[in-house]
Amino acid sequence: MSQPPVPDSHVADAALTTQRKIVHVDMDAFYASVEQRDHPEWRGRPVIVAWRGMRSVVCAASYEARVFGVRSAMPATRAERLCPDAIFTPPDFPRYRAVSTQIRAIFHRYTDLVEPLSLDEAYLDVTHNKPGLATATAVARQIRAEIRAETELNASAGVAPNKFLAKIASDWRKPDGLFVIRKLPGVGGATEKALAELGIATVEQLRAHPLAELRARFGKQGRRLYELARGIDERAVCPDQPRRSLSAETTFENDRTLSEVAPAIDDLAARVWRHVEGAEGQGHTVVLKLKTSEFRTITRSHTPAAPPAAERGGRSQQFSRRGGRRYTTGAVLSSDAPRGFTLWRARQVQRARLPAA
Repeated sequence: MSQPPVPDSHVADAALTTQRKIVHVDMDAFYASVEQRDHPEWRGRPVIVAWRGMRSVVCAASYEARVFGVRSAMPATRAERLCPDAIFTPPDFPRYRAVSTQIRAIFHRYTDLVEPLSLDEAYLDVTHNKPGLATATAVARQIRAEIRAETELNASAGVAPNKFLAKIASDWRKPDGLFVIRKLPGVGGATEKALAELGIATVEQLRAHPLAELRARFGKQGRRLYELARGIDERAVCPDQPRRSLSAETTFENDRTLSEVAPAIDDLAARVWRHVEGAEGQGHTVVLKLKTSEFRTITRSHTPAAPPAAERGGRSQQFSRRGGRRYTTGAVLSSDAPRGFTLWRARQVQRARLPAA
């Protein structure tokens, strides 16, 4: 039996009565909003969560700072140039995790099918919600109200028959909004450019292209694009997702030579290995990521014939690239493990200028 339409809903719950009801909740400028909440004098002012310095990047920016073009992952020095009057505050992850735990407790009042994506967003399957509310829209609205009342923070939410559409919907009316579909998640700049070459700029235009054409142009991703354009996304909400990565990283205040970087790589490898020793599953591939002073990221990996059995087994692999420069990996581990095993990836992140060999 269909439910009556809800005025502020752009996804009719009537269409969801025989399908799954998925809510995607995404906190608005989470880290920055927590800082503004805890520092009332900062409310209404541009706040940037980041360490100052040449090597720092923006963790979060309040909506007041975004007006000036400041975005997450932007170099802090550029953010400071764009918004010189902004308040810079270093991130406080223990505090953000505590607030995230509080928000997730609210989610579990409505369903146990909660799949966190990060500290500030999650999928909820509310097809059968605990309070017995008639519509997914009502669940989303009530969750947002409780988050606001208990944390003094705003959340945006999207409702749809699947995760794909729900994530799109939550982004449409940010901040502090509900619903509506805007774009295909997971379509990055390269794919967007390739689609544009085919004259595709909207989901409607994508729907007009046959599966065979999309597969010929995009390979396996072609089928995924074909299905997403038709709202097909059968991925279930998984409340117990296995952890798929372990990593350690460091940022240098000043550029370092390779000889100076090597001890830090060993230290990071030791830190990662301590985590690996108490974990289930088995790793395999060693991955090294380096970021230059120009914020260019370089990634190299190595998969030995057998998984490393000790910390030193994940060290001292070298890779070369054009220009004769060399850099050294030093981490553990990533592998497609046998059935029942967890995939572990340990990444080393070093930020340094790479000298010529």
